Amino acid sequence: MTRLSGGTTPWNARRKLVVIGNGMVGQRFVEALRARDEAGQWQVTVLAEEQRPAYDRVGLSAFFSGATPEELSLVPEGFYDHDPAITLRLGAPAVSIDRERRVVRTATEEHPYDALVLATGSYAFVPPVPGHDLPGTFVYRTIDDLVALREHCAGRQVGAVVGGGLLGLEAANALCLLGLRTHVVEFAPRLMAVQLDEAGGAMLRRHVEALDLTVHTDARTERIQPRPDGSVGSMAFADGSSIDVDVVVFAAGVRARDELARDCGLEVGERGGVVVDESCRTSDEAIYAIGECACIDGRVYGLVAPGYSMAEVVAQRLLDSPAAFTGADTSTKLKLLGVDVASFGNPSGELDVVYSDPVHGIYAKLALTDDAQTLLGGILVGDASAYATLRASVNGPLPGKLADFLGSGEIQGTLPGTAQVCSCHAVTKDDILTAIGEGCADVPTIKTCTKAGTGCGSCVPLLKTLLAEAGVEQSKAVCEHFANSRQELFDLIRVRELRTFSQIVTELGTGRGCDLCKPAIASILASLGNGHVLEGEQATLQDTNDHFLANLQRNGTYSVVPRIPGGEITPEKLIVIGEVARDFNLYTKITGGQRIDLFGARVEQLPLIWRRLVDAGFESGHAYGKALRTVKSCVGTTWCRYGVQDSVGLAIALELRYRGLRSPHKIKAAVSGCARECAEARSKDVGVIATENGWNLFVGGNGGFRPRHADLFATDIDTDTLLRYIDRFLMFYIRTADRLQRTAAWIEGMDGGLDYLRSVIVDDSLGICADLDAAMERHVATYADEWRATLEDPDKLRRFVSFVNAPGTPDPSIQFVTNRGQQIPAGAPVLVSGPTLSTRTQQEVDR
Repeated sequence: MTRLSGGTTPWNARRKLVVIGNGMVGQRFVEALRARDEAGQWQVTVLAEEQRPAYDRVGLSAFFSGATPEELSLVPEGFYDHDPAITLRLGAPAVSIDRERRVVRTATEEHPYDALVLATGSYAFVPPVPGHDLPGTFVYRTIDDLVALREHCAGRQVGAVVGGGLLGLEAANALCLLGLRTHVVEFAPRLMAVQLDEAGGAMLRRHVEALDLTVHTDARTERIQPRPDGSVGSMAFADGSSIDVDVVVFAAGVRARDELARDCGLEVGERGGVVVDESCRTSDEAIYAIGECACIDGRVYGLVAPGYSMAEVVAQRLLDSPAAFTGADTSTKLKLLGVDVASFGNPSGELDVVYSDPVHGIYAKLALTDDAQTLLGGILVGDASAYATLRASVNGPLPGKLADFLGSGEIQGTLPGTAQVCSCHAVTKDDILTAIGEGCADVPTIKTCTKAGTGCGSCVPLLKTLLAEAGVEQSKAVCEHFANSRQELFDLIRVRELRTFSQIVTELGTGRGCDLCKPAIASILASLGNGHVLEGEQATLQDTNDHFLANLQRNGTYSVVPRIPGGEITPEKLIVIGEVARDFNLYTKITGGQRIDLFGARVEQLPLIWRRLVDAGFESGHAYGKALRTVKSCVGTTWCRYGVQDSVGLAIALELRYRGLRSPHKIKAAVSGCARECAEARSKDVGVIATENGWNLFVGGNGGFRPRHADLFATDIDTDTLLRYIDRFLMFYIRTADRLQRTAAWIEGMDGGLDYLRSVIVDDSLGICADLDAAMERHVATYADEWRATLEDPDKLRRFVSFVNAPGTPDPSIQFVTNRGQQIPAGAPVLVSGPTLSTRTQQEVDR
């Protein structure tokens, strides 16, 4: 009799569970059920409407900052591939439910069920104004929506968002990132009317308008008027005014996806949503509903945290464990257009204490009971650093003195043990302290043991605080061989003038090193200008990419990325790249950083390729190293009629200045020639935006898994001052950041944050600016192209072979197929058109 690994229920005795929907809440439910279903009671089928598995809708705007759908994915790697108890069907929306037969129908199949979970979520509400369906109107709900929006915005100039709430401001940020002048149109008298009071909304509006967005409140859209070609041309308002626009995005709220429930006769709420009881069971005992499609106690929750709570309840109920949904924390903390905004608890109390600092753009309101003893809720705009502690204190005593908080924005005090630290998973302070007492000595292990910090992540700073309160000393050691942090190692190596790993491990560490400390120390030595990365002992420290000065790809080949400073390139150099790609049959792609990637080079081909590129005047683009990657730019005053400064010239100067600068992690930069921000500078580690009076400098923006907008560091500065500040910022980061720490995390973890960083770089509070300036000048003066140096050294060239005993023999395991006119790795998944899009390998397509 066949059984699941670790399970006890025979296959033919398993109950059938169908889940309709694979959004954030649906995915959380499936994971919660599988984690608890040790006996293997349920065989699960998940029906997904979209062609991709669950992804982070809350972080959807990161798509416009360079995040890929894979990076936004919420599905653990291999989750649906290696568990025979779960089947995921993509692009297979349910079309009807037969409650009598207990069957769910798709367009092509029937799926019987013993239990059914509706996780259908919601859809974007589009006001029925004339012109709402013209070409050029969009909603902001799925990745497909964003792809269509991005394609349409190419070459457009002005966009408008209907809705000034959370989603509306996210959509406005997306239009800004796409380079459009942006209007926000809100029917209510203030932005974020649900979460903020009048004063908080006014402070948020000041922040938003400072970013060159135009805000219209108390504005009712009467109609969207077309151009002669039928596309969006303007918006007309009830007061008789209008604005010319090219794009309109509707982000005016959502409505529950309850049509399946209505059609099969389930009870639905007066204002929509599938009616459920405290167990999330519908009017049919075999059917549950969770997330934004569920209506409980007459309310539909439009946030992900309540949906997660419902998912946990149903997972327990299906395994015969008692559980009930007793309400949810609707607190929110977001960074909207670079502005911290938070709302927690009930922000309307018997006694309101307000702090407003218009100079620094900070507003805070705490709602208390009339005796000022109990915190009921609050609002924070501009500075939400106290959010985690305050939210955890709701319905309890204020954790500190009001005067201290209003004066500094900091809360000092002790939370009660029953305070909920993580609202996403209902984890209390006592739960955290219990985990610490059982041996959890750092944040990652606390996350694993309790799930705290694995949801929205806003409670992570509080986890660190609780570790400190519990007396757990946090190790800063690079690895078991070095008790020092990376910053301490950097200073020790620099001061003692150590030059080799052998010296360093003898004087400062123990043992022979490992895969953690060797690349870290190699990076430190490179940052200090200690010769070529493949010179002598340093060559043995490098990771896979640096070992061959190229990025290793999925099929064992490498990519070649020549530097193209600022994206500017001559026709002659373009021809050379084309000829190299043609002669070596390399896959070519324009990158997001305005460079050309050449993929599919074998190890033994790398020197031959680079010989031709170096002879043509190219140099290493350092795509393989933890170093400066690119300085992206728009065309600025060179060509653009909106440009106010020479963004191309500055981008080239910055890239040539910082090329080859080794650092704890990769560094990306960008220069935009005007406030339209076509170079997306605010998503970079170093971002520069031109003004009429000079340059605005932004620092600490990152893409990746947790995208973050850069913080405004300095305004209207001249070019010399700009270079000086960037020099110091990068050198201070290189000297003090942890191993593999991006600039965003470095600033966030810094005591005093941006204000402290500004005091170091601008005010020289540590007295180190002269040293930082000198260090950067040494780097600029001693820079040498790594690939040119490699080609001139026969010893270094000896490493570029596939087989030591047959240097000229290519690796036979590396195979290619042709797709879209270029070669790609054999076995790589490709998107194939048909009645519906599907992913297959090229070999399957050929067959």
